[in-house]
Amino acid sequence: MHVRRWLQRGLAIAASVPLIAACEFSGPQSALDPAGPVAQAQRDLFVWTLWLSVPVMVGVFGVLLYSVLRFRAKNAEDERAIPHQTHGNFKLEIAWTIIPVILVILVAVPTVRTIFSTEQRVEAGPDDLAVHATGYQWWFKFDYLDHGFTTANELIIPVGTRVVVSLDSADVLHSFWVPNLAGKRDMIPNNDNQVWFVADAPGTYYGQCAELCLGAHAYMRFRVIAMEQPDYDRWIASFQNAAAQPVSADPLVERGRALVAQKGCVACHAIDGYRPGTEVGNPDFPSLTNFGLRTTVGAAIADNTPENLAAWLRDPQAMKPGNYMPTLWRADDPNREDEIEAIVAYLLSLGRDGQASGQLTLGGIHGGQ
Repeated sequence: MHVRRWLQRGLAIAASVPLIAACEFSGPQSALDPAGPVAQAQRDLFVWTLWLSVPVMVGVFGVLLYSVLRFRAKNAEDERAIPHQTHGNFKLEIAWTIIPVILVILVAVPTVRTIFSTEQRVEAGPDDLAVHATGYQWWFKFDYLDHGFTTANELIIPVGTRVVVSLDSADVLHSFWVPNLAGKRDMIPNNDNQVWFVADAPGTYYGQCAELCLGAHAYMRFRVIAMEQPDYDRWIASFQNAAAQPVSADPLVERGRALVAQKGCVACHAIDGYRPGTEVGNPDFPSLTNFGLRTTVGAAIADNTPENLAAWLRDPQAMKPGNYMPTLWRADDPNREDEIEAIVAYLLSLGRDGQASGQLTLGGIHGGQ
């Protein structure tokens, strides 16, 4: 009977080894694969605490195993015997009081130091990038405070620059989280929360909402794209040039430009330069300015390709259930596919004016994906 019990325990331990070995400690959303000083400090704290827990675990399980083997009852007389009592043992009580105090100090001091160095509020200086991020159901808006323009779902930043992000929510609780760059921070309506971080290298860093916000919460994603300073400067210039959209030589693009008004797209989505001298769209919906330069569709749920963009326009609920994008065509509309093709051509032309078309040279997605 005892042999079977020990065999079962051994098999359980052996079965857990492959599961532990399968854990991935690097990747596009691993907090253990830092790409900036804030994430690095948080990882260092985690690793310090982890290694500090190893002797505690070994000691506790060692004493437990020794006690089970040394003091197990061998016969009925042992089962009836009263174990030796250690209550009042001065040395033992001093030891198991002092040791936990030392452990708490070893955890508390670096924890407090890390909190004060990475989570204190900061004022954006002239060398920082100031951004106001707003969470919506279910996408992210980024207002570049120093440049006066807005993007959606993709936060473009220069490498090596501190990015100071003030956080807000337009509806329910959301949470801003880019694991490779910084920890989670809540986005609360009418509450000026803040997070800051620095990207050490060019790349695309995956972010998402980490607070259950109903509906399409699982599809509420975004990306932080870090560029070298010259590429970032060209990207900024593309928004300044967007104030006047030239007439395209491509008739398909021009037809798409007309259709975004006919279908009511510009009632919700801002497009800088769509009608020079006037504003279109609503700030509570994603801006489409320079949409052709974006890498994703539908808050980072799909790559920004003609096929994916057409699928999004054709049936938004099929790609992202629960979103607020309406279906603009009936399934039996004979003009649907032709009109979708024209709108796709127009949207993908935005920002791709020759100077900007080659900007997104990012060095791959962080984590080797």
